Amino acid sequence: MEANLETGMIISLALYFVVMLGIGLYAFKQSTSDVSGYMLGGRNLSPSVAALSAGASDMSGWLLMGLPGAMYLFGLSKVWIAIGLVLGAWANYFLVAPRLRVYTEKANDSITIPDYFANRFADNKNILRVISAIVIIVFFTLYTSSGVVAGGKLFENSFGMSYEVGLYVTTGVVVLYTLFGGFLAVSLTDFVQGCIMLIALLVVPIVTFTMLDHPVMETLANASYDLLLISPKASEVHSLNMLDWFAGGSTIAIISALAWGFGYFGQPHIIVRFMSVRSVKDIPAMRRIGMSWMTLSAIGAVLTGLFGAAFILENEMPINDKETIFLVLSELVFHPLIAGFLLAAILAAVMSTISSQLLVCSSSLTEDFYKIYLHREASQKELVFVGRISVALVAMFAIYLAYDRDSSILDLVSNAWAGFGAAFGPLVLFSLYWRRMNFAGALAGMLVGASTVLIWIYAPITINGASLSSVIYEIVPGFILSSIAIVLVSLMTNEPAKEITTLFDEVEQEL
Repeated sequence: MEANLETGMIISLALYFVVMLGIGLYAFKQSTSDVSGYMLGGRNLSPSVAALSAGASDMSGWLLMGLPGAMYLFGLSKVWIAIGLVLGAWANYFLVAPRLRVYTEKANDSITIPDYFANRFADNKNILRVISAIVIIVFFTLYTSSGVVAGGKLFENSFGMSYEVGLYVTTGVVVLYTLFGGFLAVSLTDFVQGCIMLIALLVVPIVTFTMLDHPVMETLANASYDLLLISPKASEVHSLNMLDWFAGGSTIAIISALAWGFGYFGQPHIIVRFMSVRSVKDIPAMRRIGMSWMTLSAIGAVLTGLFGAAFILENEMPINDKETIFLVLSELVFHPLIAGFLLAAILAAVMSTISSQLLVCSSSLTEDFYKIYLHREASQKELVFVGRISVALVAMFAIYLAYDRDSSILDLVSNAWAGFGAAFGPLVLFSLYWRRMNFAGALAGMLVGASTVLIWIYAPITINGASLSSVIYEIVPGFILSSIAIVLVSLMTNEPAKEITTLFDEVEQEL
C-alpha cells in the first residue's frame, strides 16, 4: 500500500478514535455513579439517540462486511435476509418497545433482561435470572467475537498489520470507552457511529456505480464465480444470474432467510434500548427514526455487494475474502482521507455492537451473579466497579475466541442471533401479552429454545447428507418449539400468583 494512502487513512481513523474516547470521558462525568446510570443511562435517552443506538448496536460488522459479502457472492438470492430483518425490526418497535418500557419500570425498575424476567414472574429463587444470564453470556461471547473478527480483518487488509494486532486495537478502544462511560457512552458513541455507517453505506454504492463502464444489470445477469473468486472451487466455476431473487433457493431457504426477523424479539442489546428511552410517548418518534435509518442502511449494504461484484467483474480483479468487498471498494475508489472515514464506518459498526454486548454481559455478571450470590449488600460504587471488571474479562475471552481467523462473521452472528431469538423471543412476547403465562412456562420456553438451537447447530445429525442448520435456519425450530413449550407448560401448571396478574393489569391500564 502506498505511503500516502496509509497516512491519509491513519489520520481519519486516529480522529475517529479520539472522538470515541472523548465521548467516553464525557459520559464518565455524567451518569456512572450508580448502577442504573451505568447500565441504563438513567432511562433518559432521547428518541434519536435511542433509535440510532439500537440500530448501530444491531447492525454490527456483518452489515458492512457479512451482508455485502453474501450479496457479492450470491446476488439477490441473499436479499431475503435483509428483508426479514427490516420486517422484524418494524414488528419489534410495535410489539415490544412500548410494553417493555412500561413493564420494566413497573416491575421493580428492572434494569437488565434477566432482572425483568425474575420480577415479571416473581422468581424469588432467581432461577430465571441465572439461566437467562448464562444464555446471555454464552451467546454474546460468540456474538462479540464476530465483531472482533471483523476488526482483525479490517486492520489486516487495510494496514498490513497482523490479524492478532487488529483484534487488540479494535477491542482496546471499545473497552476503554465502555469501561468508563457505561451505557451513556455506548449510546452516544452508537449515535455518532450510526450516522457514520449510514453515510458510508450511501456513498460507497453510489460512487461505485458511477465508475462502472458497462450496464450494471447486464454485468450482474452474466456474472461468473471464477471471476469473483481468486481460488474458486471446481463446483463454483459457472455463470450466475445475480439478479435472480430465487437463484438456487428453495422455499425453505427463503423462509430461513426471512426468519432472521424473529430474532429481534429476543436480542438483549437491542431491546434494552426500549427500556432506556425517556418515555413511552417517545417510542413512535424512536420507531420512525430507527426504521428510516435501518431501511436505508440495508439497501446500501445490498447495493454495495452487487455494485462491488460488478466492479470486480468489469476490472477482472477478484478478491480472496468476499467479506472485505467494502474495504476493497473504499481503498480503490476514494481519496485516502475519505477511505479512512469509510474504514472508520466499519469500525463504527463493529465497535458499536461490541460495546453494547460487553455492557449487557457486564450487567448480567454484576446484577445477576455478583449481587445475588456474592454480595447482596454491595454499594452502588462497588457494583459499578464490578461491572467495569466484567467488561474487561468478557472482552479478553472474546479475543481468545476470535483467534480463529477463518471464522465467518455472518456464521458467528447467525448462531448467536438464533440463540437469543429462540431462547428469549417467545418469552418476551408472551410475557408482555399473555396474562396466564407463569414461571414454569417461562423457564420451559427459555430452556427449550436455547437447547433446540444448540442441538440444531452442533448435533451430528444429517438429512440427506446435510447438517440440520444447512437444511433450515435453527431459529425456526427454536422459536416454534419454545412458543409451544411456553403455552403447554403454562396451561398444565398452576395459574400465576395474584401479584403477577396484578402487575400485568397495572401495565395494561397504563398503556
